[in-house]
Amino acid sequence: MGRAVVLGRAERGDRVLAVGSNPAKGDRLLAAAEEAGLGERVGFLAADLSTIAGNQKVIEHVTAEYGAIGALVLAANRQSPKRIETSDGLESTFALYYLSRYLLGHGLMPTLAAGLRRSVIINIAAVGLTSGQIHWNDLQLRDRYRTITAQLQAGRANDLLGVAMAAQFGHQVPYVLYHPGFTRSGYSAMEQINPLTRALIKTIGRAAARPVEKAVAPVHDFIDAPPTAPLTAVDRGKPVPLGLKTLDPAAARRLADITAALVNADPIRTTRGDGW
Repeated sequence: MGRAVVLGRAERGDRVLAVGSNPAKGDRLLAAAEEAGLGERVGFLAADLSTIAGNQKVIEHVTAEYGAIGALVLAANRQSPKRIETSDGLESTFALYYLSRYLLGHGLMPTLAAGLRRSVIINIAAVGLTSGQIHWNDLQLRDRYRTITAQLQAGRANDLLGVAMAAQFGHQVPYVLYHPGFTRSGYSAMEQINPLTRALIKTIGRAAARPVEKAVAPVHDFIDAPPTAPLTAVDRGKPVPLGLKTLDPAAARRLADITAALVNADPIRTTRGDGW
């Protein structure tokens, strides 16, 4: 999906920067852009988004290279069958799927807000689903790690991130939570999953998954015409009621404060603007 968004935006005339941890995939993306005559519009930055330093690298690069950006599309995720800690001592799913989106959204907000036209943040996760929960007393899942438990917790954390970001910044840069549903987008994110489970998912995917083009079409729409509302939530083409329990403002404030403290920031200054 990321590849489709990048090349699709370049075809529309945008200058696009893709960020990923795999340089080989970055090279293939750049080669595809060159072949399509889009080489001057597509860039790639290798960075480990599961680490705080990796996200800071992206923030510094974008801030230095771009005077303003029109959209930030957040989609990084990777499943792990066992608990892995990052160099920051954080559970890897929490760090990559949730924390990187927190860091990039906050860190790039000045660049997003600097443009003449309205910018937008699009967080591709699983809004609309209500399964899973935030394990407030064990966010790093030291005592209860399971692949699905970690994925669902990070998904619910992204729901709350959207609420918190929209409350603070949405009047200037709207926030979109978008769940594309099961998408036929390749299976590289499942490389470490049990082979039998991976084969089953592939079989189901061939029969039931949506084509990538349909899954990313709303992303292009949000970029072309950013919503006027501070927060928009869409689950597979249907608006998600903002009163859903997984979008609770009090829980969003709680998670924002915990996260700010986790990354050694001042939670009052970082997460409480005029929107609180």
